[in-house]
Amino acid sequence: MNLRDLRYLVALAEHRHFGRAAEACFVSQPTLSMQIKKLEEELGVALVERTPRKVLLTEVGREIAERAREVLNEVEQIRAIARRTRDPESGTVRLGIFPTLGPYLLPHVVPEVRARFPKLELLLVEEKTETVLRLLREGKLDAGVLALPIHEDSLHAEFLFEEPFLLAVPESHPLAHRHGLKLADLADQSLLLLEDGHCLRDQALEVCHLAGASEKTGFRATSLETLRQMVAANVGITLLPTLAVKPPIAPTDNVQLVQFRGHPPSRRIAMVWRKSSAMADFLKRLAAVFKALPKELLQPRPPASAARHAPG
Repeated sequence: MNLRDLRYLVALAEHRHFGRAAEACFVSQPTLSMQIKKLEEELGVALVERTPRKVLLTEVGREIAERAREVLNEVEQIRAIARRTRDPESGTVRLGIFPTLGPYLLPHVVPEVRARFPKLELLLVEEKTETVLRLLREGKLDAGVLALPIHEDSLHAEFLFEEPFLLAVPESHPLAHRHGLKLADLADQSLLLLEDGHCLRDQALEVCHLAGASEKTGFRATSLETLRQMVAANVGITLLPTLAVKPPIAPTDNVQLVQFRGHPPSRRIAMVWRKSSAMADFLKRLAAVFKALPKELLQPRPPASAARHAPG
């Protein structure tokens, strides 16, 4: 048994197809099939059920593949320790981030990361929260930037910042020029929300619950930009995170931003990584760059500055 064969088995468990698994491993299909057969002979158990249309792992095959994934993760940790020992600020960090934050946060922090760690290769993966968490558990990401709370005992969460929400409404809406919005002002309002799987949807639903508002039925957006354009088209109102309305985001006509009075509804952002990660010390230093965002980026613009147009 060797690491190569374990990689083949894990790839087969993920792709459930010999051809796609072989392609992922950069080998021919006959080579991968032969090595899986040899592994079965060595272990004395059937790992795979071969059917005409797809490949299924046996029960013992699934269990062994899961253990193999853990072994490969540990091997990668050993390599990471060696790389960080040679040069703590070089190498690669695979960072996951969710779609309603990534496009708006990264333009502000990536230049700072490059300046602080010029030899670091930062690989960015934009996925919904549940996918980022799964990739972290599987060792395919080193860290993630996610919204709290994170209910994963195996992960460390390093708080970065709190991002307020604003209410986005068409200019003709009764709340468009309200100064110092209260949550109670949203009572009986219907908000446009994202589709299932977006953490921003859950956060907005929580605000709706607190305010006595509801979700506008018959429509769920696939992205924050779709929500913004639906507001501009007079379809409804929604909540937007502060970073999503800051430059370099271009202005959008007919979208008025309304601030909340006092402590506004917000989301808390953290960088998370496996507690067992060999990169933990370095990831804390990387998180410090994210924490150092200029304060004005997390402060909603004064209403007067958006009297005619709201940054989109």
